[in-house]
Amino acid sequence: MTFLEEIQRRRTFGIISHPDAGKTTLTEKLLLFGGAIQEAGAVKSNKIKKGATSDFMEIERQRGISVATSVLAFNYKENKINILDTPGHKDFAEDTFRTLTAVDSVIVVIDVAKGVEEQTEKLVSVCRMRNIPIIVFINKLDREGKDAFDLLDEVEQKLGLTVTPLSFPIGMGQDFQGIYNIWEKNINLFTGDSRKDINDLVSISNINDKQLDELIGTKASDKLREELELVEEIYPNFNRQEYLDCHIQPVFFGSALNNFGVRELLDCFIHIAPSPKAKESDIRVVLPNEEKLTGFVFKIHANMDPKHRDRLAFVKIVSGTFERNKPYLHVRNNKNYKFSSPNAFFAEKKEIVEKSYPGDIVGLHDTGNFKIGDTLTEGEQLQFKGIPSFSPEHFRYINNADPLKAKQLAKGIDQLMDEGVAQLFTLEMNGRKVIGTVGALQYEVIQYRLEHEYGAKCSYENFPAFKACWVKPVDDKNEEFKEFKRIKQKFMAQDKYGQLVFLADSDFSIQMAQQKFPSVKLLFTSEIE
Repeated sequence: MTFLEEIQRRRTFGIISHPDAGKTTLTEKLLLFGGAIQEAGAVKSNKIKKGATSDFMEIERQRGISVATSVLAFNYKENKINILDTPGHKDFAEDTFRTLTAVDSVIVVIDVAKGVEEQTEKLVSVCRMRNIPIIVFINKLDREGKDAFDLLDEVEQKLGLTVTPLSFPIGMGQDFQGIYNIWEKNINLFTGDSRKDINDLVSISNINDKQLDELIGTKASDKLREELELVEEIYPNFNRQEYLDCHIQPVFFGSALNNFGVRELLDCFIHIAPSPKAKESDIRVVLPNEEKLTGFVFKIHANMDPKHRDRLAFVKIVSGTFERNKPYLHVRNNKNYKFSSPNAFFAEKKEIVEKSYPGDIVGLHDTGNFKIGDTLTEGEQLQFKGIPSFSPEHFRYINNADPLKAKQLAKGIDQLMDEGVAQLFTLEMNGRKVIGTVGALQYEVIQYRLEHEYGAKCSYENFPAFKACWVKPVDDKNEEFKEFKRIKQKFMAQDKYGQLVFLADSDFSIQMAQQKFPSVKLLFTSEIE
C-alpha cells in the first residue's frame, strides 16, 4: 500500500460520555465486530470473570469505571481503526480533554433513559470548540427510556447540535423489536440474544413492503412508517461534507450490551468519518501527507506492565512515518532519540511495530525524558498547540505511611505525577509535599496505585488551599516580588519542575495579591514549557 493509501484507511476517534452511559461496553462490541476479541467482557459483573478489554488497570476492574484513557487498534473492512476509550467520570476529565487533542472524530454515547447529562455537555462543548466531527449513539434501547423524538430534541437543545438520524428504533424497552437502518435501508430484528449472528439482517428497500408487517406486526410497522416520514420532514438529509465541517451530527440508536445497532454504527462510521487531519503548530499547519515525521505526546502511563515497571509515552503521529530505530528530535530537549521497541496498543497488550502512519498512536518506552505536550520531529523546531494543562482544585498533604518504603514512595509519586493526573508541590517553608488534583477521586487512585504498583503506602491530610497560581515575576530582584514572597511564605511552593507556585487559600487572597503586587503575574496553568 502507498503512503497516501495508508493515511486514507485510518480512522482515529474517541468515545466520550457521562459515566455509565455504556461507553466502555460500546468499545468492547466494536472490538468484537472488528474480530479483535472473541468474547466481550462485562464492565460490571461478579458472575463474569472476564473484564472489559479497555479497563485494564486493576482499580478499573474493581470499581467498574474507567480511570484512564486506553488505546485500542484493530482492522475492519480494509480500514485501520484506532479507538481511544476515555474516562467518563468528571474527576478524570483532564485525561479526556487531553485525549481529545489526539482524535480526528468522536462518538458521543447517550443513555436512552437519562438523556443528555452534565459531563456529556462539557465534553461536547470542547469538541465543538475544537471542530471535531461528532456522531451520537443513543444506547440501552432494550430498557425503558425517553421517546426517540424527545431525545433528539434534547440533544439539539442541550448540546447545540443539528442532528440527522441514520437509524431509528422500532419500539423501546419491553416493546423493542429492532432497528431500521436509514443509511443502508434494511432492518435488524432484536432477539434479546447478545450472541446472535451479527449478519442477521433483512433488506427492505421499500418501507411500504408488506414483508415489514409480517416481520414486526401491523401496529409496529404503521408506527415506524409514520416516524420515518416525520424524520424525513423534520431533519436535514445527511451530507458527509457538512458532517466533516461539524454542521450536522448523525445519530444512531442501539443497545451495545446486546450487540445491537453497533454494526450499523461501525459500517457507516468507516465510510463517513475523517481520515487523519492537519494539525496546527506554533509556526504552521502540519499536513498528514508530509513526508517528514511529526507527532506529539498526549498521555504518559507508568506501569503499563507492573512486572517490568515500564513507563510509556503515548504519541499521536501527525505526519510522515514513524520507523523503529530511526533517530527523531525531541524538540523541548533538543536531543535526538532512537526507539528500539515502539508499541502498537490493544488495551494493555502491546506489540512492537516497525512502521506507523499518521493517525496511529505509538507507545514509546520512556525513562523520564517526556512530558505531556512534547513534540517529536525529524529536525524541525515546532511545537503543537492546544494540549491543555490544568490548575488543581483539591489539595492534600501526602505522608509516608511506611518509613521503610520511602524510596518506593518517592519513585511512585514522581512517576504518577508525570502522567498529568495530579501535580506535586513542595512547600518552601518546610519541604512538605502537597498533591493537587482536579478531582477528589484521583487521591484514591493514587493511593491504590502506589500500594499495588510500587509497594508504598501513603496517607493524606487536608491542606487549606483554594487554587494553585504559578508565579511569574516581571523581575525577581525587585522589592515588590521579595515582599510578596515574604508575606505569602506559608503558601509558597515549587512544582515538579522547580517553578514557583502560590497555593492561595481563597479567591479573595488571589484578588488582594493581584491588587497589592501588580508586577507579580499569577497564572492558573503551568503552561507546560
